[in-house]
Amino acid sequence: MKTDSRQASTSNLLQKLIKTNDLGEFLDNYADEFSIPPFHEFITQTCLEKQLIPEQVINKSSIERTYGHQLFNGTRKPSRDKAIQLAFGMELSLDETEYLLIVAKKSQLYPKIKRDAAIIYCLNNQLDIYETQSLLQSLGITLLGEES
Repeated sequence: MKTDSRQASTSNLLQKLIKTNDLGEFLDNYADEFSIPPFHEFITQTCLEKQLIPEQVINKSSIERTYGHQLFNGTRKPSRDKAIQLAFGMELSLDETEYLLIVAKKSQLYPKIKRDAAIIYCLNNQLDIYETQSLLQSLGITLLGEES
């Protein structure tokens, strides 16, 4: 997962979009840039790249085993919280987690939201899911996986 090149590519694409006079031509010329992989393919590929075993990722994510396997085989789509939990299970960086949320078609973390700020802090400081849940609980913030 090459986050820096993805960000550079996104920034470059945005600049070209802003400068274009013909949206149709732009969309045709950069059609390949608009492809986002299916979530289950992305997490499977990420596990391969990071030499992780899906079963261990599911356990480290504190996600129920059957549900976790359904995420990996594509029969379930993740909630935002489940995607974030998987990010902790795969030990993703903040940038990698933000891209995971894009692939999951969920909103990215927003530092002006207290809960998101706490999650950003935990990701940035490489806390695991259990340390993260403990911190959220100590702050009186809804735990991951308990979204209403």
